[in-house]
Order: sequence, then C-alpha cells, then structure tokens
Amino acid sequence: MIEKDKQKGEVAVEPVIVISGLVIAIVLILVLGAPIKPMKWVGLASMKLLIGVLLLFFANVFGASIGLHIPINLFTAVITGLLGVPGLLSLTALQLWVL
Repeated sequence: MIEKDKQKGEVAVEPVIVISGLVIAIVLILVLGAPIKPMKWVGLASMKLLIGVLLLFFANVFGASIGLHIPINLFTAVITGLLGVPGLLSLTALQLWVL
C-alpha cells in the first residue's frame, strides 16, 4: 500500500488509495451537501473570468484592424472580468499608449 523509498526518503502512495480517497470525498460531499456560500463565490468568480476572456477575445478580433492586441492571460482576464468595460478600456489604453 504505502511504500517508502529508502534511498530518497520519499513515501510513494498507490494510485488506488488516492482515487479511493477522492471517490469517498465526492460521495460525502454529495450525501452531506456542499457548503453553499463557497460554491456560490466559486461560480461567480468563474463566470466573471469567462466574461473577461470573452471581452478580451472580441476586443482582439475587432481591434486587429487598428493593430490592437491585448494578450489573453490570467491577469488581463481578471482585470477585465472584475472591472468590465472600464477595465477593458484601461487595458486598451495601456496597450496603445504605454506599451
């Protein structure tokens, strides 16, 4: 089951144990119910991040004609997702005049 590598001093855990633990955790969450507030925050943050990515994508598509390209990464997606259109406009201003 759990083996210790004597040369490196590391503990190796069998994949069956890890998968079994994950299945047990999922079943417990399904039976007992997940906490509502954290799941609500995770869902809201994911939705805002997706909206930020979509806004950046469309800005890049329509801005290609004037040479505008804002990289789509975690930082720019979070800025655009949290601030919305003003965040997108500020990133556009940074890209056009500063960078």
